[in-house]
Amino acid sequence: MSVVSMTGFARVEGQTGANRWAWEIKTVNGKSLDVRFRLPPGFDALEASARAALGAAFARGSCQIGLSLKREAVAPVVRINQAVLDAIVSAMAEASQKVDAAAPRLDGLFAIKGVLEVEEQEEDEAGRAALQEILLEGFAKALAQCAEMRRREGQALARVLLGRIDEIETLTREADANPARQPAAVRDRLAAQIAALLDASSSLDPDRLHQEAILMAAKADIREELDRLHAHIAAARDLLAKGGPVGRRLDFLAQEFNREVNTLCSKANDVSLTATGLSLKAVVEQFREQVQNIE
Repeated sequence: MSVVSMTGFARVEGQTGANRWAWEIKTVNGKSLDVRFRLPPGFDALEASARAALGAAFARGSCQIGLSLKREAVAPVVRINQAVLDAIVSAMAEASQKVDAAAPRLDGLFAIKGVLEVEEQEEDEAGRAALQEILLEGFAKALAQCAEMRRREGQALARVLLGRIDEIETLTREADANPARQPAAVRDRLAAQIAALLDASSSLDPDRLHQEAILMAAKADIREELDRLHAHIAAARDLLAKGGPVGRRLDFLAQEFNREVNTLCSKANDVSLTATGLSLKAVVEQFREQVQNIE
């Protein structure tokens, strides 16, 4: 199972009889699965089936679903009301025996109200049911296209995230190997600080200063933070290899990365170690931003 992005788009259109239709699906980042439909009047029944299909395909994301439907002009059905026409012709024949008048013309007869009946063609229930079935098939195609786009986008994001994890690991190893962390360097730095304090004031207790120096050295040790960073790196790689809807867990790891790096920076006892910590912080932020796009 691959990592999936929450960003996707699809448009599928077609024509069924006199009906031209088009589905559009747009998905962007979201904390959960938020789906909104915009359907033509009279087609609300499609939402339940479409929503169920979308829920089965996507785990997270803000989804906008739209269906446009346009019915092309259809020639009306014209019928002659034979009963009305016969009655008019019969009445005219009877009147012609009493009144000397020209025989009626066909256009004149058709102009009489009720002789011609014009009916707009309307879809029957069976036709409407068939149209809805075709529309749902169109939605399924649009959903598949959107899902494929999200999958491709997710693969690209996974490569970016793996690159960021590699950078985090490199910088973590760099921090671990920093000369300022070596016991000898820590001892020499603390010794110089204690000597400077004793020179400044002869009333200071050397034993007490020694104890304080030990506490300072313990507080400045970043071994614990480095170990947790390595553990988070392994967990992030495992999640990306597993795939599926792992965005929430990756977001949690991004927060944990940030927490450890902040602590590392606060404990840094050397300019070079601080610089590495700040570089780590920048890469972790880039990782966190990209994770927001993962389902």
